[in-house]
Amino acid sequence: MCFRTKNNKTLKQLENRFKARFLTPEWYTPDIFNAFTFPVTPVVTNEEADAIQGFSWGLIPPWAKDTSIRKNTLNARLETLDQKPSFKTSLSKRCMILADGFYEWKWLDPKGKSKQKYLLSLPEEEAFAFAGLWNSWTNKNTGEVLNTYTIITTAANELMSEIHNTKKRMPVILNSDAERGWLGGGELVMQNDMLQAVPSE
Repeated sequence: MCFRTKNNKTLKQLENRFKARFLTPEWYTPDIFNAFTFPVTPVVTNEEADAIQGFSWGLIPPWAKDTSIRKNTLNARLETLDQKPSFKTSLSKRCMILADGFYEWKWLDPKGKSKQKYLLSLPEEEAFAFAGLWNSWTNKNTGEVLNTYTIITTAANELMSEIHNTKKRMPVILNSDAERGWLGGGELVMQNDMLQAVPSE
């Protein structure tokens, strides 16, 4: 699974890499993001592919009565996207979640009492995009609109099977040449084989 990401890139670095512009740049600060705090992180959606926007991690489907569901929608399994009510309504709402790394913990004993933290990134920690789905949810009591997303996960590759050695899952990182194709409804082309891992404090 994927519950900790990081993005140390500047506004200009992200804009140049993804050929998009921040609509309201004042909110963005490079940081490490903890999914369980539902942080706002940079995304590019299929509806505004030339814009970088701030969406909250943890997808809220349109039928949700409140925001409590998002603690269970931080990730979405690729294999069951079209089967889960939480994600079925967002299948046409594709997005890229911009990052330059994510963290995973390897269990060093059968019960996970001892763990080693790893930082996963592409060579030279270049910026990349996770594949995701998004939705805009309106609070019927206040009228507040929340833009939210989920990160799609898949079966772990050889490297990630060694690190995420319990559930053996990993986030889908888009091949850079196929990012726009993903937003446009094309095939999911992954770049997960380029990952490298280093122990982290």
